[in-house]
Amino acid sequence: AQLRFLKGVAQSQNGQPDAASATFTALTQDYPELPEPYNNLAVLHAAAGNLGQARAALETALRLSPGYATAHQNLGDIYARLAGKAWARALELNPADPALRPKLQILQQLPSEAATR
Repeated sequence: AQLRFLKGVAQSQNGQPDAASATFTALTQDYPELPEPYNNLAVLHAAAGNLGQARAALETALRLSPGYATAHQNLGDIYARLAGKAWARALELNPADPALRPKLQILQQLPSEAATR
């Protein structure tokens, strides 16, 4: 399992997200008790813009290991990105709402590497 995990990490770092995703998905099927492949799969989903899938993978990682700090941090990043999408849409629908712009500005100040750990 460790070697396969490292293979997935190497694939991800070498610009092979599809191969990395296949490796981590296989790990989650063969070793469903391990939280790390779910976290790494979530990072790939987030990078592809699939925030719902990323959230689900992170929630699984945290069910398996409630003390997994990296997964908590990544889930917070996903929630922030989801909030940003919702607030941006709300601003499109109601540009006069004074509460929306400050919220979006706060999110824009977050580091861009969110959900990539």
